[in-house]
Amino acid sequence: MTLTFASIIASAGLDPAAAMVIRHAYVREHEDGTVGLHGDSSDEEILAYTSVQVANPRIFPAQPPGVWIVFRPEGGDRARLWSVLVNHGETQNDGLRRTFHLEHSELMSDLRNRLVIGWRSPRTWRIHATTAAGYPVMEIADAEPVRFPGFDALTLDYPQLQAVIREHRYAAWRTALSSVIGVYLITDTRDGRHYVGKADGAENILQRWAAYATNGHGGNVELRNLDPSSFRLSVLRVFDPATPTREIDAAESHYKYALDSRRHGLNRN
Repeated sequence: MTLTFASIIASAGLDPAAAMVIRHAYVREHEDGTVGLHGDSSDEEILAYTSVQVANPRIFPAQPPGVWIVFRPEGGDRARLWSVLVNHGETQNDGLRRTFHLEHSELMSDLRNRLVIGWRSPRTWRIHATTAAGYPVMEIADAEPVRFPGFDALTLDYPQLQAVIREHRYAAWRTALSSVIGVYLITDTRDGRHYVGKADGAENILQRWAAYATNGHGGNVELRNLDPSSFRLSVLRVFDPATPTREIDAAESHYKYALDSRRHGLNRN
């Protein structure tokens, strides 16, 4: 049974009726003199190019959907995923061209530059996602490894945490986090409140953070009723797994006091 793009769309939680699919062509300059795209175009250039569309409703819909799934060309019948954009609406229309406010989303972010589908309409650059849903998945390439930045530079928002826990490209991060215990910080970026936690004994930092990635609170009463989507995690201090528990406890208490996370934060003790 052939895997189709419909499965990818469904896994992303997208309604195909609320999205369209674009496959750009590589044209350095169009007939009207406007600059096109090429194989070395930057992400910024592709985003800017995608945001400007012709005003002719026979070419581009008068009411485009809220989600645009954008591919790069790859051969005559292949298309490689570039990004999934959210359309926040039209910002300019001079009668010839329309400009839209587009932003990258996290939808299918783990498949960017990895997913390749067969493009059955080589002369067509824009189609409804309901049509593209039937296109075959040709390839899902291995993700390029992401370099671990070091504990001192490590900061993760909640979607990044979930990616680190589940995606192959973060294997080096999981290895590093599983090798240490220590004290970490969770900041609720909505109001700036801190939660200081620790991973000690038989539980390393990776195991502790995996619990947060699973349910958002990791069993901590203080965090149970909060929306984890605004959490930011960082490491305050790491220790060798052989470090006595009393040293970890002392470090945790120090950071709770220094950050005042008991009186004005999320720690209860």
